Amino acid sequence: MLTDQQDAYGHLIHDAIRGLDSYEVDERDDGFVGVSRMADVYTAPFADWPAHHQRAMVFAQGRVLDIGAGAGRHSLYLQEQGHDVLATDTSPLAIETCRERGVKHAEVVPITRLSSRLGVFDTILMLGNNFGLFGSFTRARWLLRRFRGFTSPRARLIAESTDPHQTDRPEHLAMQRRNRERGRMPGQLRLRIRFRHYCTPWFDYLLVSKAEMVAILEGTGWRVAEYLDSPGPSYIAVIEREG
Repeated sequence: MLTDQQDAYGHLIHDAIRGLDSYEVDERDDGFVGVSRMADVYTAPFADWPAHHQRAMVFAQGRVLDIGAGAGRHSLYLQEQGHDVLATDTSPLAIETCRERGVKHAEVVPITRLSSRLGVFDTILMLGNNFGLFGSFTRARWLLRRFRGFTSPRARLIAESTDPHQTDRPEHLAMQRRNRERGRMPGQLRLRIRFRHYCTPWFDYLLVSKAEMVAILEGTGWRVAEYLDSPGPSYIAVIEREG
């Protein structure tokens, strides 16, 4: 479990929902640093969500597992629609925030520790670019097979990613070349999150194109049924269990 000092993500969420100045600093291992303000993202009502997020809610069915739930906006919406939802995150303060906001079931569980002990799910949510939590090609395939062990036969995985190839920025293209030279996927990031004096450990995060996502899914027992596009490089895949 993350220590309080390591829980940068949890602290920025906790401040954001209280209307305090909050920002996320993403530091990559190649030296690139990006900063974004996050308050509006975590507190936005359904009417203000991106259109592809709104459309994605239609595909949720039955019992829902929300992986990387953050402040719990997707969990809360689906809970209000009558779904039994379990919100999970690696951040203790994010889960505390989910509970404060009214999410009935929320647990601190890393993606690699999800198992049948939590029960069986009909829908797995990985929105907010959370397909990235798979981390790498190999780990993604291992986890996808593992997901079959605690999902129903007609389960859906609703996952968002960003196509890393839709850029002309030199720093991102240089990162992709470096990844290829190291035998990694082009959009595989090694990063950590900073907020005020808090800082997470380094972790892998994976951005993929639609073709790369299909390649990852092949042979895992999952397939893409539909894509929900955004105006930019991000997209949501509605993925169904095979067999």
